[in-house]
Amino acid sequence: MPEVRMPGGRPRGFDQDTALEAAMQLFWAKGYEATGVAELTEAMGITPPSLYAAFGNKEELFRRAVDRYVTGPASHLAVALDQPTARAVAEHLLRGMVALAAGVGTPTGCMTVQGALPASDRNRAAHEHLAARRRQGEAMLAERLGRAAPAELPGGQDATAVARYLFAVRFGLAVQAAGGASAAELQEVVDVVLAQWPSCDALTNGG
Repeated sequence: MPEVRMPGGRPRGFDQDTALEAAMQLFWAKGYEATGVAELTEAMGITPPSLYAAFGNKEELFRRAVDRYVTGPASHLAVALDQPTARAVAEHLLRGMVALAAGVGTPTGCMTVQGALPASDRNRAAHEHLAARRRQGEAMLAERLGRAAPAELPGGQDATAVARYLFAVRFGLAVQAAGGASAAELQEVVDVVLAQWPSCDALTNGG
């Protein structure tokens, strides 16, 4: 909802949730550095003073947009961690990324990968914030896989190494989606990864 100017030029309140959603979509599509304040305020339907008053500055707005992204469009990570088996965790994590990165009606790719590439000092803080969020997610995945029986992991590999591998594949899928790969093509990659995992039947039979 665009802000409405009151007598004397003072803006009336606006819907911060709607404005933040618009900012998230723009950062997701263009990245931190390529997105200017003028473009943000136009998309959010507010003025620059209102942006600064409500969100602090562009960097803080970006951080809040990332929070919204992680708990909204990219919430498949949190859901994956609650799956009952290690294989189910891996499948939900990777297929969730395919649905996110190659979905219809949203920007392609992953905001936490492409949102702030290390192009200049101007976006260094945003880049480091996203790197920290990725490390946090990988650590959460490693902790979850560490609670699985060794037989649940491919070749009995170390949980930390498997988590690092899955995150490499996960973000690789996002990069391929941003480059034009279709969801069907990316699902084939996931199928190759999952073929390396012990099946539920093998675990039940002790194989």
